[in-house]
Amino acid sequence: MMEIEEKYSAGIYSKRPIIIVKGKGSRVWDIEGREYIDCVGGFGVAIVGHSNEKVVETICEQAKQIIVCPTVFYNDKRAELLRLVAEITPKELSKTFLSNSGTEAVECALKIARKYTGKKEFIAMKRAFHGRTMGSLSATWKKKYKKNFEPLVPGFKHATFNNLDSVQDLITNNTAAIIVEPVQGEGGVYVADYDFIKGLRDIADDKDILLIFDEIQTGFGRTGKMFALEHYNVTPDILCIGKGMAGGLPIGATVAKPEIFESLDKGEHGSTFGGNPVVAAAAIAAIKYIINNKLPEHAKIKGEYLLDKLRRIESNVIREVRGIGLMIGIELRFPVKKYILEALKKGVLIHSSGISTLRMLPPLIITYKEIDMVIEVLEEVLKT
Repeated sequence: MMEIEEKYSAGIYSKRPIIIVKGKGSRVWDIEGREYIDCVGGFGVAIVGHSNEKVVETICEQAKQIIVCPTVFYNDKRAELLRLVAEITPKELSKTFLSNSGTEAVECALKIARKYTGKKEFIAMKRAFHGRTMGSLSATWKKKYKKNFEPLVPGFKHATFNNLDSVQDLITNNTAAIIVEPVQGEGGVYVADYDFIKGLRDIADDKDILLIFDEIQTGFGRTGKMFALEHYNVTPDILCIGKGMAGGLPIGATVAKPEIFESLDKGEHGSTFGGNPVVAAAAIAAIKYIINNKLPEHAKIKGEYLLDKLRRIESNVIREVRGIGLMIGIELRFPVKKYILEALKKGVLIHSSGISTLRMLPPLIITYKEIDMVIEVLEEVLKT
């Protein structure tokens, strides 16, 4: 199977030597039946766990009804999902555009920010990651993702994360919006300071600039709140969400104040698969599961437990442990690849942020027993 995938795929991913064929809860199995605790979680997608029973049941039921319904027609599941998103996000953000991925959610946000304000420039953050399509890539910081695809979309500047003066210095009369991740995931799991997020809102209000939150990775309980914005008591003008929203199916959503979306003319934006009935039904099931099972609260408590355990590991390999909820980064003094592969051999899957940071995004349903098993493996790996 590895040879087949290598032969016929585009070959753009750096792959691990494992063929995953099954998942349930916080665990996955490879083709030879070996079991792993999954702290990659589909890059943060498996919030409600792999093959969540409620989500699977809902997908099967909806697939028997209708699988595709283009957005020139109304649809019951799409309508229900739109209402549910409005209920769980700040009341000012009552309009939603549904798409298929986080990068599409960001693309929509950039387009409507330009249309609504009539301005062209954006301020993003150093270390930021917003996606790999041309607009979201322009907002992304890391040069290796960008240099071979230039010229990108013009008008993007990058301020220093957690530094309000740096943001102020980049503002012009042509600044349409500031875009920020409350927690920089790909950048190394750096959590925004309370005063920084508050200050961005004040700056945006004072300068008549839109504030965009990219909560594609932090949303739906990951940080211990339904959305990370709740930690700061700040409402953005536009909110980008996705990843775990549909229990594992592809989805993205751009949520904004109604007057911002009303600036678009009919046909100025769209998506063939956005609002797909099967995906919408899965998202309804996943969101209700998150709410009914209080997964944000679980993420908070279990995240504190995991962070405490990680910080107790005695190893001169570890430089710093960072995180909030079940979104955790372990910065090492050396490149992480060999540690990732060694953990894999011992039954734990971990991802990276850059060259030297291990990143953990386990399902929010992970048990304390599984957390202890992860810690046991990491202690062994990081001490050798």
